[in-house]
Amino acid sequence: MRKFKKLLVFPLAFSLTIAVAQRGNAPQFRGGASQIKYPIVEAIVKEANENSQLEQLAHELLDGIGPRLVGTPEMQQAGDWAIEKFKSWGIEAHSEKWGEWRGWQRGPAHIDMIYPRVKSLEGMQLAWSPGTNGKTITAETIILPYFQDSLAFQKWLPEVKGKFVMISMMQPTGRPDKNWEEYGTKESIDKMNRERDSLTRAWQKRIQNTGHTSRTLPVALEKAGALGIITNNWSKAVGADKIFGAYTKKIPTVNLSLEDYGLVYRLTQSGKKPKLSMKIESKDLPVAPAFNIIAAIKGVEKPDEYVILSAHFDSWDGASGATDNGTGTLTMMEAARILKKVYPNPKRTILVGLWGSEEQGLNGSRAFVEDHPEIVANIQAVFNQDNGTGRVTSLQGQGFLHAYEYLGRWLTYVPREVRQHIETSFPGYPGTGGSDFASFVMAGAPAFSLSSLSWDYGTITWHTNRDTYDKIVFDDLRNNVILTAALAYAASEDPAKSSREKIVLPIDPSTGKPREWPKPVSPTRRGGLD
Repeated sequence: MRKFKKLLVFPLAFSLTIAVAQRGNAPQFRGGASQIKYPIVEAIVKEANENSQLEQLAHELLDGIGPRLVGTPEMQQAGDWAIEKFKSWGIEAHSEKWGEWRGWQRGPAHIDMIYPRVKSLEGMQLAWSPGTNGKTITAETIILPYFQDSLAFQKWLPEVKGKFVMISMMQPTGRPDKNWEEYGTKESIDKMNRERDSLTRAWQKRIQNTGHTSRTLPVALEKAGALGIITNNWSKAVGADKIFGAYTKKIPTVNLSLEDYGLVYRLTQSGKKPKLSMKIESKDLPVAPAFNIIAAIKGVEKPDEYVILSAHFDSWDGASGATDNGTGTLTMMEAARILKKVYPNPKRTILVGLWGSEEQGLNGSRAFVEDHPEIVANIQAVFNQDNGTGRVTSLQGQGFLHAYEYLGRWLTYVPREVRQHIETSFPGYPGTGGSDFASFVMAGAPAFSLSSLSWDYGTITWHTNRDTYDKIVFDDLRNNVILTAALAYAASEDPAKSSREKIVLPIDPSTGKPREWPKPVSPTRRGGLD
């Protein structure tokens, strides 16, 4: 998630006057405004703590179905599962198609070193990687060398024919920074940092001098007759690698673990001419629908005004997408389940938006904003969660001038033990990316990111092969369910419609004029097909 400069910071233990029509659920004042108790919120807390469905939902979605890469059968299966769950809770839900995506399905991958010794290697194909057509292919490895310029690269290019090409830098250490900081001397730490920085700059220059980018280089190697592409995208945590997408169309692209990539790299570098064998099973499928899952608890007084519980449903597929964004999805689904049970007749309509293809550029939420201007114009608030399993600790105003008034008012509904963790900053700046709240902010709708405590999200689980069920901290997730449900209840009940007045953005030094509010971006509606 993006980090924002904090403008005005307010503690949450402040006193506010609450004037909210409760339809028979009037707040009970006990020792001042900070002690207001709401029967509905008490019921939310009781249900969340005593009848939580989080573990079972996580098991069904993450263990049973697994990752939800856009365009895959697993994404479709997950969508069907979510609709069935919502309907079992009495919540109307449907799949809303907004585009098409390249169809693909991952299969098993077997990668072995067979010379100069035999060793099964830890690795996996990247998303959308071609397979080996049911065959086991064997070849020597070659390292992308340093070139003075693109002409030298073109002259060398025939050397890759029939070989596996290694195109990533070999890391100088497989130990995470925290390990070095705990056990290293100042001299050894400084030396390691200098070496790694120098190697990183040199490798970037190596890629640049080919005349290609990291996206176009694999394609050039494929066209020159390479048999496969080998990469390593280490996440700086033991055993964790970032697993993104392949750019090749006919030959496999695989990520080897830091340890095995380094092994093969060193053997290649020292002239041992290692040979690898691969059998990569994946298959292209017919074009698949790209969709969002939309669920609704209809409002009874203002049905055409909306509170949206927002999370992206898709994931990368290196693991099961547990904390990115299974946890956000589970939070919003569980909050909706509880609200339907204890608050079945909200004043405003409560929507749940589980967005598709966030990972490729917020496409699902951008499509929703583009396709539903009538909803966007009447949004009371969007609450989005998408940065891991931790309890929410930060909420900022996204550049809406009066967000401190209504967010502050709604936060007083939240139990003290939940809101005590949260630091607010107002008015903040409008988000332009990072997650789906930005799609709504750019359209001028009040949308807010429920930003979470790290739990080393960036290194251990974000887009990695280690983003699995066991990384979920369910106590923090229950905290977030209570927060989300209480905020949704408060926003729904508020007699006032939330203000959309925006701040005047700072001066742009290049023009001498105030910056403009970011404009909505259209989604990619045909992924991997053009």
